[in-house]
Amino acid sequence: MSLLVVGSIALDSVQTPFGAEKDILGGSATHFAFSASSFCKVRLVGLIGKDFPDEYRKLIAEKDIDTAGLQEVDGNTFKWDGRYQGKMGEAETLDVQLNVLQDFEPEVPDSFLDSEYVFLANYSPERQMAVLDKMKNPKFVIADTMNLWIDIAKDGLLQLLKKIDGLILNDGESSLLTGETNTIRAGRLIQEMGPKYVIIKKGEHGSILFSPDDIFLLPAYPTEEVKDPTGAGDSFAGGVMGYIAKNGGANQESLRKALMSGTIMASFNIEGFGVNRIKETTADEIESRLKSFEKLITP
Repeated sequence: MSLLVVGSIALDSVQTPFGAEKDILGGSATHFAFSASSFCKVRLVGLIGKDFPDEYRKLIAEKDIDTAGLQEVDGNTFKWDGRYQGKMGEAETLDVQLNVLQDFEPEVPDSFLDSEYVFLANYSPERQMAVLDKMKNPKFVIADTMNLWIDIAKDGLLQLLKKIDGLILNDGESSLLTGETNTIRAGRLIQEMGPKYVIIKKGEHGSILFSPDDIFLLPAYPTEEVKDPTGAGDSFAGGVMGYIAKNGGANQESLRKALMSGTIMASFNIEGFGVNRIKETTADEIESRLKSFEKLITP
């Protein structure tokens, strides 16, 4: 099994009702990789600047993450500054500094080109497509997207959807992409655009998996301690793809179980700032939480 993720690595500054942290390790590829590495070895492609702390390099190295695709260039690492208030359902972005990401052209090492499972984390469809075109013969590819790309690069996104197996997005993005406010109809319309599988995230209300002949609704794990929601969606995707890669394939049944794994990993992620909680998550903890989740959703 070989799982590749291409996406952002960031230094996040986060404020929530439970505290504030400055320049902590974040980014879509980071949260994904920390989550997925609980299931299998992860190949990471991302860009950092000269200011990237050595302690974060060591932190990544301690996980089962291959950093041959970690590129360092002159300049500063991508930075995001956000704040959560109230129920912390959505972040208020206070500042974004693209820095080295401004002209990021992902360079996938030759040793990564045979990756069987590929996750194209949230980035421009043009660059996601460029990565996909380099891959030799991937078995299963899922992409993430956001409202920005739907607004300014929809044509490119539509071309990408024809070449991937699955798409992960939230319910607001699904409505924006399809013009359909009904989530079920939106999911089916996205399938008609190309991907065989569509996963629509609904935050604290869980997620919905659209397969060719089935729809599977899964609630969120009832987490009592929510400190920082940043990266929950990426950790969810990491759990989904990590499970699929570990178990050697994607089908309707395995994706249901993968969705549960993704839900559990997201629940760990939000219990600490940045990757502080998920980096300490053990296999026993994951198994225990999965068993309790199964009891919760089984009649």
